[in-house]
Amino acid sequence: MVSKIIIADDGFSLSRIVHGQMRMNSWNLSYHDILQLFEKEIEMGVTSFDHADIYGNYSCESMLGEVLKLKKNLRNRIEIITKCGICLVSDKFPDRKIKHYDYSYKHIVQSAETSLKNFHTDRIDLFLLHRPAPFFDPEEVAKAFSDLKRDGKVLHFGVSNFTPGQFEMLNTYVEEKLVTNQVEISPYCLEHFENGNVDFFLKNKIKPMAWSPMSGGKILNPHDEKGLRILHALNEVAEELKVNPVDKVIYAWLLYHPATIIPVVGSGKIDRIKYAVEALDINMNLEQWYKIFIAVRGKELP
Repeated sequence: MVSKIIIADDGFSLSRIVHGQMRMNSWNLSYHDILQLFEKEIEMGVTSFDHADIYGNYSCESMLGEVLKLKKNLRNRIEIITKCGICLVSDKFPDRKIKHYDYSYKHIVQSAETSLKNFHTDRIDLFLLHRPAPFFDPEEVAKAFSDLKRDGKVLHFGVSNFTPGQFEMLNTYVEEKLVTNQVEISPYCLEHFENGNVDFFLKNKIKPMAWSPMSGGKILNPHDEKGLRILHALNEVAEELKVNPVDKVIYAWLLYHPATIIPVVGSGKIDRIKYAVEALDINMNLEQWYKIFIAVRGKELP
């Protein structure tokens, strides 16, 4: 059973494994099938569902909303996470000429209200800014967050893909402190070990969410020397731990770290979600963790 992780001072928590639903429109499942999938993972303790307005060309939020309509009490058993800020060129917005980011007060508030309608709910549990932007007015963001919180439309706020400096900058403007940063962390991507973010998370007791923990197939289906090197190390550790499949070792590597990394599992298959859940019971040791880390770097520690 997956435990809960408190990420905010008021006791707000996410499940230790989050279900990412970015590709829900390509799962090829009916709404009733998706409901069955959700009920199975909720039984395992996976109750936090990750979305963004743009997912599935602006379709995935509405898909979750249709599933929630099938079983009204399901909403009170889950935490809904969604994001805003990226404006895609899309047939849904025919007047939009280029991809850009919009963090104006108007766009943030309208995005939240659209998400509420899509989900058929009265509140968003966690609302994230999707990516940092070169054109960014933190005072407008802070006002939007304040008004959404006051009106009960959004309960908690965070960011995604922000650097430590960007996180700190916004945190000096908002009334309620940001509760998380969703970043890419995997045994292929060490960016946030290298840019200071992991140290920042530990210093400030921020529990990060990790998107693309499987690195989009670059590990399990490697096409370069780095991927082959990582997979070899993962297989060695899997053999030592007597674990199969190797997916579990990837999740265990993330879960073992003291930063309390929360993996976002993006599959529509219950077995894949189970692998992440079962990784919680794997007792990886420090040398095994470093064996994988060193394989990613491609060289020994200094």
